[in-house]
Amino acid sequence: MRYTVAVATPPLTAISAPSAPPATGPDGASPLARVRHYPADLLAIAYIGAIGLIAATTGAFYVLFPELGALSWEVMRRPRGRWGSAPLMLAMSPALTGVIGTLATRHLPYGLSSVTLTVCGSIAIIRLIGSPIAPAISAGLLPLVLGVTSWWYPPGILLGSLLLTTILLGWRDYVPMPGAPAPHLRSGAAETPHDASGDFDWFAPLMIFVVAAAGMVKLTGLRFILFPPLVVILYEMFHAPRQCPWIPHLGRLPIVCFLAALGGLMMHQQVHLVPVAAMLSMAWGVAILRLFRTHVPPALAVALLPMVMARPTLLYPISVGIGIGAGTLWFLLVQGLRPARTDGPL
Repeated sequence: MRYTVAVATPPLTAISAPSAPPATGPDGASPLARVRHYPADLLAIAYIGAIGLIAATTGAFYVLFPELGALSWEVMRRPRGRWGSAPLMLAMSPALTGVIGTLATRHLPYGLSSVTLTVCGSIAIIRLIGSPIAPAISAGLLPLVLGVTSWWYPPGILLGSLLLTTILLGWRDYVPMPGAPAPHLRSGAAETPHDASGDFDWFAPLMIFVVAAAGMVKLTGLRFILFPPLVVILYEMFHAPRQCPWIPHLGRLPIVCFLAALGGLMMHQQVHLVPVAAMLSMAWGVAILRLFRTHVPPALAVALLPMVMARPTLLYPISVGIGIGAGTLWFLLVQGLRPARTDGPL
């Protein structure tokens, strides 16, 4: 007797090859996503050129606030990110902290007390108004570092911020709604809500470093060891380390900041047209971030800082290297000593 064995097979339509995961780079972005960022990069560079033109024609160098480089690059790339989703705060926060910095500079000499009061006051401002714009801290410290006492400084920042906000609102309507970002790209510049909790265990280590760095400045005379974007970088790192996008690449952070400072210094010294020098400095910083595939918007402010310095020299990138190296080591030491914690969103 012959037996027939029937074997059930699924219909052909039910059989499909497993889908390959999308190729991503070390920064968590696919090659296609990185290509789509080029128009945003160009728009941010053009915006910095326009700000440089305003500064050159009016003589108000305060308009060329270096953190506008970080803010413009981030909000053009992620117009619905945490910075881009707060246009009012984007426009107002830097000017408000700029008032704090101007007051401190007019009434106090550069030192431990003035630096501490300015940084604490700037952090208090953004926390009290619920602003996610961390680079506003830099706007508060910058006049103290540069010795700016003019009351035109806050309005100059406000002008640049308002122009950026206007461009952002138009750009956000043009850019389609993005997909969810990679988890490790959530940061102070990423697409997560602001933390309104009372958790301040990050504050003490941040301020200990700020005071120590200010002491190093007094001992060495190298004022840009405590360059203003450094406080922004460390604020993001200490505030929510699991969400800071450059923490997975801490080894690259000092190199990126040093090269950004060196390139910005070269552009400032070799190119005498302010708008062109500003655009080239910004483009250099963007190129460095792309080359090292890391997401550190404040590094663009580092590249633009020579544009507002009186007589920058090679000591500037050296000071930046010392400051960011010391800050990175301090962060690693603190993280090694503190117990494991679960970070909430910034």
